[in-house]
Amino acid sequence: MWRKSVILGISAFYHDSAAALVIDGKIVAAAQEERFTRKKHDADFPLNAIQFVLNYALADPGQVDTVVFYEKPLLKFERLLETYHHFAPKGLSSWLKAMPLWMKEKLFIRNLIKKNLRKLHLNDYELLFSEHHLSHAASAFYPSPFKESAILTIDGVGEWSTTTIGYGNQNKITILKELHFPHSLGLLYSAVTYYCGFEVNDGEYKLMGLAPYGDEHSSQYHRFRQKILNNLVDVRNDGSLLLNMDYFEFATGLRMTNNQRWTELFGLAPRIAEGELKFDYMNLALAFQRVTEEIIFKLAQTARSLTGSSHLVMAGGVALNSVANGKLAASGIFDDIWIQPAASDAGGALGAAMLAYHLDNQELEKEKKADQMLNCQLGPYFTNNDIKKFLQFQAADYQYWEDEESMFEWVATQIANGKIFGWFRGRMEFGPRALGNRSILADPRNPDMQRKLNLNIKFRESFRPFAPSVLEEDAAQYFDLKGPSPYMLQVVPLLNHFQIGYPDQIKNADWKEKLYFHRSEIPSITHVDYTARVQTVNQKANPDFYQLLQKMKKITGIGMLINTSFNLRGEPIVCSPADAYRCFNKTEMDYLALENFIINKLKSDQ
Repeated sequence: MWRKSVILGISAFYHDSAAALVIDGKIVAAAQEERFTRKKHDADFPLNAIQFVLNYALADPGQVDTVVFYEKPLLKFERLLETYHHFAPKGLSSWLKAMPLWMKEKLFIRNLIKKNLRKLHLNDYELLFSEHHLSHAASAFYPSPFKESAILTIDGVGEWSTTTIGYGNQNKITILKELHFPHSLGLLYSAVTYYCGFEVNDGEYKLMGLAPYGDEHSSQYHRFRQKILNNLVDVRNDGSLLLNMDYFEFATGLRMTNNQRWTELFGLAPRIAEGELKFDYMNLALAFQRVTEEIIFKLAQTARSLTGSSHLVMAGGVALNSVANGKLAASGIFDDIWIQPAASDAGGALGAAMLAYHLDNQELEKEKKADQMLNCQLGPYFTNNDIKKFLQFQAADYQYWEDEESMFEWVATQIANGKIFGWFRGRMEFGPRALGNRSILADPRNPDMQRKLNLNIKFRESFRPFAPSVLEEDAAQYFDLKGPSPYMLQVVPLLNHFQIGYPDQIKNADWKEKLYFHRSEIPSITHVDYTARVQTVNQKANPDFYQLLQKMKKITGIGMLINTSFNLRGEPIVCSPADAYRCFNKTEMDYLALENFIINKLKSDQ
């Protein structure tokens, strides 16, 4: 009897550990471990995530025939040893910290994986190890809609590679060029993230959001940019780069940067976490963002030249730089671009599983079709019965709506009247973005929403922007967007006729005055440089969220909502009804929608 191919992909032990299940080449389930443990960027072995994907799709865990780990630990250990040897005697403290963990666990990952999988009753399977950047490449190419494409992966570091250019054709991926550690665009961006007072592997989004507050016409910005290119990084025409390691300590130290040298170079001390956000740091962030964009453009041009393909797919943490993505999509270097929405290490689990399937099925032809990521709706879901059982034990005032259309219209009406909703429907999203299933929703026309959401709901920095979710067919009415953007991975300009120009007194004022100036007709999703990180929503991909946007358009004339992830600062996106209810009660959200149940905080607090 013919047996289905059931492949489990795993990423773990650095950050964003995850599990993904691929059956006969189809992605059926994927989730990050953090969603279950509530530990943001959880790096531990993803027992809970594996348990979920197995329970979701299989009657018996024994159906799994292949398990694939997303990288090769021994190659990574080789890089660690050679790096410490090269920089010795520098880095002794880091060596003493790292070696016990490697000697105790990481050198024996094969045994560690098998030991953990036995807890889940997995015993009879083939265990494989992919390479880190090959997993990224597979996660980008195989789920994409393209039969052939150039492939660009950029992150901090895998085993040795930090950037690769490849080519995907039918079921085969070929790596054409790669850049090796310590020369890394991802680590360069993480270094300035650290220097500006944000956490590495978490604060890169914040740095990208801070950059538009800088002034690219100022002499300081131009001075910073030249110092970066003259002293920190040598950028070649093909996009490859060399870092001046005199300015960095990530190779062997416990910090990202040589703070003394950076202070001397930029005349700016490292910002203390949660410290004052001076305009100097904004110009520094902008200078590094622009240099990053220039490097990505050069890499893209090289990929086009090497492959001859008119399509590009991308993965790796740097592929989440949505500002660069928007500009790259608009540049015309490629006719079409597709980016893996779970582009960081979590997506490596998915890529490893996809790679294993296609290596065993080289004779199959890859059909050109819509992307296979299922709008990232790959996580757990909860029925109305599940939610009713949960709510019976809570001191909550709630209403059940039998008629979903009426419920959507009522929700849209409340949002149009200034209310804020926690929105929990369908399967949890895989990757860092909430795309309408685990979201906090509000009215983008309301000029006070950006401030209220940041300070009273998310409890995060006031400068952080919010993204709009818009009906796909209406997006071009508001944004200079080339094609759909279903995964919220492109920052694009708002069309000119919606913009309200800054008066002279605001242009030269403190950044907070610029932030709270009502600069467009949809002010709460318009960033200070008149851009927005857009998610387009179509009926097929997410019919419920699409219907809510349609009701919003009927009531307000605009089919758009503020969509931010359903979580508090420092916490993962909510997974379960209990997570959602707990988060709701900690904030000033007005309502919580759990499938067809609406909880009214105004009543429950009385």
